[in-house]
Amino acid sequence: MKITFMGAGSTVFAKNVLGDVMCTPSLRECEIALYDIDPIRLAESKLLIEAINGEINEGRAKIYGYCGVENRKEALRGANFVVNAIQVGGYDPCTIIDFEIPKKFGLRQTIADTVGIGGIMRALRTIPVMEGFARDMEEVCPNALFLNYTNPMAMLAGYMLRYTGVKTVGLCHSVQHCSSHLLHCLGMGDKVEGRVDKIAGINHMAWLLEIYDKDGNDLYPEIRRRALEKNANEKHHDMVRYEYIRRLGYYCTESSEHNAEYNPFFIKNKYPELIDRYNIPLDEYPRRCVNQIADWKEKQKHLTDPDMLKHNRTGEYASYIMEAIVTNKPYKIGGNVLNNGLITNLDPDACVEVSCLVDGNGITPCHVGKLPPQLAAMNMSNIGAQLLTIDAAVTKKRDRIYQAAMMEPHTGSELSIDDIVAMVDELIEAHGDWLPKYN
Repeated sequence: MKITFMGAGSTVFAKNVLGDVMCTPSLRECEIALYDIDPIRLAESKLLIEAINGEINEGRAKIYGYCGVENRKEALRGANFVVNAIQVGGYDPCTIIDFEIPKKFGLRQTIADTVGIGGIMRALRTIPVMEGFARDMEEVCPNALFLNYTNPMAMLAGYMLRYTGVKTVGLCHSVQHCSSHLLHCLGMGDKVEGRVDKIAGINHMAWLLEIYDKDGNDLYPEIRRRALEKNANEKHHDMVRYEYIRRLGYYCTESSEHNAEYNPFFIKNKYPELIDRYNIPLDEYPRRCVNQIADWKEKQKHLTDPDMLKHNRTGEYASYIMEAIVTNKPYKIGGNVLNNGLITNLDPDACVEVSCLVDGNGITPCHVGKLPPQLAAMNMSNIGAQLLTIDAAVTKKRDRIYQAAMMEPHTGSELSIDDIVAMVDELIEAHGDWLPKYN
């Protein structure tokens, strides 16, 4: 069995996913191909993964490194599973561009990796790279399963599912932690064990539709009461999502700093007091990038220290998916897949996040039916921009980029059409060769 890790320079994440593989008996004797375009980061990751292989896996996995576009096919050749964790353009220059140019036009963001103008630009520079991955995979590993962790999830997984022949599922950390996080934060941690929940929607805005304790008692009435009370009496880091509970009736999967920018309600130049009221961390992602870069520079000095070589299997879905397919032992995940009627009141072309059964047959999504109408409306406000962005990437039409930005709820609520067009033009020019040419 062969596992190819694209973007292996993401050393800590590669360690988590591949360390999980080495902790899984049915996967331990695999071939691992590490691929990256940065030779230094690739070498660091290879050093660490080889050391972990020796420390916890008795050297049973075979580790190979492949650098550069010219070696990409060989990295992929014969793979059974391909894990994608690339970031095209990195923090400098592209993330800086995604924040600073919109800021000139009066458009503020928090994370800018999912939707919004930052998510749109990130998708446009990433989809051409993933198109190259797909063409190589169709040639050298046509039966491989592509496990996408890269954002913007819905746009990238949606592109792969609609425009390539590659079997794809998108995976996000937020699904498996959603309900337990909520319960702990509301002082209901004793209800976590044995809970049963139902989650469906779109990535980063999938809804906790149902939640019951181990005895079958509905936990939502108490959740709603405590969330309302907490927002009224305490400044905390999840105020946007608790406001969702108050106004929409339901909690959603991804954090408040993310969801603050997915709608027209919270980041508004006309009402700057909302930033403090809902404790919204503007420019949060650039701060994280700076801190992560500094943290990595420190970790580089200790790659093979004993503490770095320890690993216990995490909750990341990747190894559990591989194990379920290899052993034909069923496992349930929250996966990003093509809608095609799974959620009946969302666009059939949308990429949706729903429960999926994984076994020897691969990924089988579960039918959901209708979402409550207010939740479907919130999802559709994001889906329109996502579909237009994918169309822009496929057709290379600049007008589609303008339209995606116009329909994106935060951008459209803050800027005039003329300013949106001017901002998009400036972003395209600033990205330069990170983007293809548009007509």
